[in-house]
Amino acid sequence: MSAPNLRDRYLQDSINTASPGKLLVMLYDRLILDLMHGEEAIRHNDRALANDRISHAQEIVLELRATLNLEAWDGAPGLASLYGFIITELIGANIKQDADRVASCRKLLEPLRDAWREAAAAT
Repeated sequence: MSAPNLRDRYLQDSINTASPGKLLVMLYDRLILDLMHGEEAIRHNDRALANDRISHAQEIVLELRATLNLEAWDGAPGLASLYGFIITELIGANIKQDADRVASCRKLLEPLRDAWREAAAAT
């Protein structure tokens, strides 16, 4: 088996065996990575890469919002609103190629990622 195939298999096995908390952290990690790469691509005038990374980040946020159980805890509606705001900001940032808006979204999401990571480690 070639190295890329081994890597893909390892990643798939990691996803298939991860706990729900770990999966959430993995999504947030990828979201932050996409935002960093999207911001950098805008700053380097690579419109195609910026669109690809920001669009992928939007897909992740949409998935997070769609799977959020609004009845599970009091903060869920606020988190859903934050996800809606992030989507709106990322769409605008992608259209206008505004790296600062992407960076602002990342800065809002990083503390959430860190909190989910801490919660997942505690379980």
